[in-house]
Amino acid sequence: MADREPRFYGYRMEFRDEDGHPRRTSGFLGALALAGPGSEVLPHERTLPKAKSDRLALLRATRANLDPVWALSLAPGLTDLLPATVLAECTDDEGVRHQLLDGGDPDLIAAVQESVGRAPVVLADGHHRFETATTFRDEERAEGHRVPGADAIMALVVELADRELTVQPIHRLLHGLPPGFDLRAALAPSFEVHDAGPATPEGVGALRSGMRGPSGGLGLADGGGLALLRPRPDSLERALADVADALRVVDATAFERLVLPALPRVEVTYRNDAATVAALVTKGAADAAVLLRPVTVAQIRDAATAGLRMPQKTTFFAPKPRTGMVFRSLDL
Repeated sequence: MADREPRFYGYRMEFRDEDGHPRRTSGFLGALALAGPGSEVLPHERTLPKAKSDRLALLRATRANLDPVWALSLAPGLTDLLPATVLAECTDDEGVRHQLLDGGDPDLIAAVQESVGRAPVVLADGHHRFETATTFRDEERAEGHRVPGADAIMALVVELADRELTVQPIHRLLHGLPPGFDLRAALAPSFEVHDAGPATPEGVGALRSGMRGPSGGLGLADGGGLALLRPRPDSLERALADVADALRVVDATAFERLVLPALPRVEVTYRNDAATVAALVTKGAADAAVLLRPVTVAQIRDAATAGLRMPQKTTFFAPKPRTGMVFRSLDL
């Protein structure tokens, strides 16, 4: 059923994180203005052309936003506005409880608009959809078509705060290494390579703990099992000499600057679950994988406010809002 008047919906997700701790993410669903002069929407990652072309074809066919992009409000206080009345709820296959809340009160609408309008918002998830929607809007304008909803995109806006966000890393799977290629030897000039045993789930857990330790580092899964990769300080300094400070601490930058240059031409694919990534290497579905640490909320804030984009596929915000709770037609 279509809403008679413009409105917001509150949205809440309750779940347990990777360590089993109860977490909650809350925000508001609504229409977020697209990029343009004076736009206050800040991207935080680079994008991939193929993903954008697929999204554009879907948008042309449906003329609707089927699921929300995810944006982060830099202003405090948005969470405090969340309404109490639950309109619908469901629990997905991963045990995440999703609740759609009544955000139609005029005073609440005004308060949400004021809160979100106080500061720029950071685009957290959905960069391809946001850029695709901007392309669609520009196409329709160029052809002289008036599409009422094409100047905005459906977004879930969440306060940029540690208590509201669970950020996971996105790991890199490597395909197409030459037969017999010694990956660890190739990485040794730039990394201290410490063997971390077989690629069991327990081994992956121990490796991730080592990556989070004082010395830090990347993880490696290859034919020899697991390894901890600690960048050599001199190599890291040379590789990052022209990189902005806010991006130097991001593992995806180290992967681009230290790992990829040491390899022959390879295909890189992306997964967010470390145990699954290691299992895929063990099964031969990938030649190797590099495991990354998650970025922090503070790092996201620093990069966005500096106007910088992290490498593509740096952050995985979990869980995802459910497709189908709300649709937004561009023609109404």
